[in-house]
This record gives sequence, C-alpha cells and structure tokens, in this order.
Amino acid sequence: MSIPEEEVGLLEDLVNDSVDHRGNLAVRSSTGGWRSASLIIGVEVAERFAYVGIACNMITYLTEQLGQSTANAAVNVNTWIGTASTLPIIGAFLADAYLGRYRTILGSSLIYILGLGLLTLSASLTLMGSSENRKPSFLMNVLFFCSLYLVAIAQGGHKPCVQAFGADQFDSDHPKERLARGSFFNWWFLFLSGGIAISILVMVYIQSNVNWAFGFGIPCLFMVMALAIFFLGRKTYRYPKRTHEKKNNGFVRIGRVFFGAIKNRKLMNLNKAMLLGEEGVEPCSNMDAKGLVRLIPIWITSMVSMIPYAQYSTLFTKQGVTVDRRILPGLEIPPATLLSFVSISVLISVPIYEHVFLPIARKMTKKPNGITMLQRIGTGMMLTCVNMVLAALVEAKRLRIAEEHGLIDKPNVTIPMSIWWFVPQYMLVGMIEVFGLVGAQEFFYDQVPTELRSIGLAFSLSALGLSNFLSGLLIIVVDWATERDGGHSWLNNNLNRAHIDYFYWLLAASTAIAFFVFVFISRSYVYRRVDQV
Repeated sequence: MSIPEEEVGLLEDLVNDSVDHRGNLAVRSSTGGWRSASLIIGVEVAERFAYVGIACNMITYLTEQLGQSTANAAVNVNTWIGTASTLPIIGAFLADAYLGRYRTILGSSLIYILGLGLLTLSASLTLMGSSENRKPSFLMNVLFFCSLYLVAIAQGGHKPCVQAFGADQFDSDHPKERLARGSFFNWWFLFLSGGIAISILVMVYIQSNVNWAFGFGIPCLFMVMALAIFFLGRKTYRYPKRTHEKKNNGFVRIGRVFFGAIKNRKLMNLNKAMLLGEEGVEPCSNMDAKGLVRLIPIWITSMVSMIPYAQYSTLFTKQGVTVDRRILPGLEIPPATLLSFVSISVLISVPIYEHVFLPIARKMTKKPNGITMLQRIGTGMMLTCVNMVLAALVEAKRLRIAEEHGLIDKPNVTIPMSIWWFVPQYMLVGMIEVFGLVGAQEFFYDQVPTELRSIGLAFSLSALGLSNFLSGLLIIVVDWATERDGGHSWLNNNLNRAHIDYFYWLLAASTAIAFFVFVFISRSYVYRRVDQV
C-alpha cells in the first residue's frame, strides 16, 4: 500500500529528533533553521558584550582600584576566567541530564543579572570610599569577588547551552541543514566577535574615562536585553526530544554513557578492524559508548596549547600600558582597546574562511568540509606557537628601547615605542580563534552522542578554562623561581626589569610540544561519520 504524496511531504517536513514548544514533533518549515538560530546568536552577542565588558579590562581594575600587584592580578584574572570556563561542565551536565538547555539558559541568565547588579554596586561603593592613600576594605573586596564569581556560576549554565541550543536548530540528518550547521559555528563566532569589538571599544573607554560603576552597569542592562530576546523567540525554537524515560532518570542515562565508555574502552584494542566501518569511520552505535574516552587525549593537548590564550587579556594589556598609545595626534587609547583587533581579525577571517579557503580546500581534498575538524584545530595550535614567538620578539624590542633610553628604572615613563607594534599579535589571535577555538567547539559538539552535546561543548570550554588555571599556576611558579636569591622576576611589577619575553618563549615551546603530540594522536582518531573524514 503506497503512502499518499501529501503524507510523504508532511513526514519529510517533520524533524524526528526535535519537538516544538508544545512538545509535538517540530515542523521543519516553521521551526528552527537560520531564523531561530539568528535569535539565539543575538542573545549570545548581548551576553558576550556583558562578559567581555568585565573581563577585558579586569586586570586594570585589580591593579589600579584594588591595589594588587601585576602577578597577583594576572593570577586572579586567570583564576576567574578559568572558573567561568570550567563550570560549564557542571551546567551542561545538569542541562543534558535533567533541566534541558532552554530552562538552564533562563535560570543562568537570572543569576548573571544578579551578579552584574552586585558588581555594579561594589564598584559604586569602592568609588565612594576610595582615596589616594586608602585601599578598599576587606568587605568591599568580599562583595566584589562574590559578585564576580556569581557571573562565573552563571557562565556555567549559559555558555555551553546557548551554543548547543543554537546548533540544535539544524537537523544533522538533513543534508542542507547539516552543511548549514557547519557554517553556523563560523558565523556564530563572527557575530560574537562584532559584539566583543563594540564592547571593548565602548566599555574600556567608559571604564577609563567615566567610571567603573557605569562600566559594570551597562553590561548588566545588556544582559537584561539578552534574556528578553531569548524568551520572545521560544515559540520558534526546536527543542531536543527527550527520551521516554522520566526526567528524574536523566542522571542515570548520562551515567550509563560514561560508565559504558569506561567499560568499552577495554574492547577498543581487541579487534579494531571489526569496529571500523567504511573508509575508517566507526558506526555511531559503537562510537556512543567510547566517544567520551576517545576525546580525552585531544582535550588534554588542546588545554596545554590554550595556555598562551590566557595572556591576551592580562600580560598583553600590561605591556600596552608602558608604550606610546597615541594613534592620532591628541588621541591616546587605553591599552585594553587593543583587544578589539582580535575581533576585527575574526570579522575579516570568517568570511575569508567561508568563501575563499573552504572552496579551495574542497577542490583540493574532495571533502565536503574541506579539511577535517582535527586539521582545523591543529592549524590553530601551530598559529598559537607562531604568535608566542612573535610576542617574545616584540617584547624583546620593547626592553631594548627602554634600555637605550635609560628607562629601566623608570616604569612610569612612557617608552618611545608605538603601540602599533603589538597589533600583529592581536590580529593573529583572531585567526587562532577562527581555526582553533571554533574548530574545537564544532569537534566536541559533533563527536559526542546527541544527548550529551551540551557536555561536549562544555568539554571544549573546560579546556580553555583549565588552561587559565594552568597559566595562573605557571605564573606563580615562574615568579617564585626567577625572583629567589635576589633576582628580578620575569614578571616583575616594573615591566622594564621583567622578562616577559622569556615567559613567552617558554609558552611557545610548550605549545610546540603539545602540537606534535596532538598530531600523533589525531592520526589514529576515528570519526563518527563518513562525511567528516
């Protein structure tokens, strides 16, 4: 008995693994796709505006308003960013196991607004009680750091779920939508970079030239806007279809996958040939049990290679304080403004990647995606190593100029070196993000079972978060090791006496080692689908 054409068309218009806001199977023509994804991208742009408005100039606030040393401030910034980037593992676990991505985003947004509001209050009280000879009280510091870590907790639920929820708007079983989902990660990052660039330019100016209360209050208003936009789009979204198990058994379902991965890890080397499908791709049914374990070596090498990334908003910014920051006669920019060049680089790199690099790569490799996700991540690692070498050379030049002009012991005197010397390394950071960070996000989202995709993205974010913790630990060790026996620390408060260039060479070497280990591991990695090889 044949099925009527109108029923066939209706079935093809349904998305099997998604439902609408009423719990019915999602209709392709009226839910999801770029329309819904665009709303979610708008939410994330507003959220990034808020987060970056705090993070980009935080080291300046800690050193100038709270009176911390350069090394301590850098460690505190690294620790906070690390916490904000690691907590998504917990938030994603709760979302995938029980709450769902949509509810997790709503709840974490409310916590976000609370944290930003208290941060604004903290800055206002600090400004009211500050003086040249008095540091903020202990209670002021407690209020500030509690507010700051409320934002980190909110990040734990918001960050992995929003991006995963955006990618959920595309059906991986539909050929056109699957390709669109690959582009989604690129365009997601492009629009985020636009919001980040605006945030850096606007918020750093306000924080440096108006006051810090406004500098923290405006991001709070943007977060309120983000929540309103997200809620208004609820009827157009596709929601991942829950299994027939009760929601209270969500942790049990997730646990089965984890324990299944550990158990089946023992079987991987017994008969690999039996597990492999066509063209070296393992069938999804086999991959689901072992996927998480197989990601761990990639995750570890990615984490090590991301340690240099922690320096872009800390040591790079402190270096900029010491040089000539005039870009036009009479116009001097705050050093944190240079971070906007990262976003500008992304805005340039994503269209080139999509419309120039990918078409050429597809012709050369005969692959739908041009290059594999691991090749993309590896390219980012290689560029990171190059950037650390470049940063070390620029810093060595800055130190030579300081010595030539007798400024070694005059840290408050501007070194006659243009801030434009630092622009290339910031621009290279943008390229690193397009290849390395975006590639890692797509990889960890795609290479886990469907019900664990928030955790997959959190896995990617946690690599960045833990790299910040490692950076903070490395700074403490290097500061102690180079300062003992009366020596000058590589991270001395007087940067003209410091040797940050040596620290950058150390990071370049560690990234190079991580890259070669990554290449060795990735050669034996087995993708979940044929079209990814």
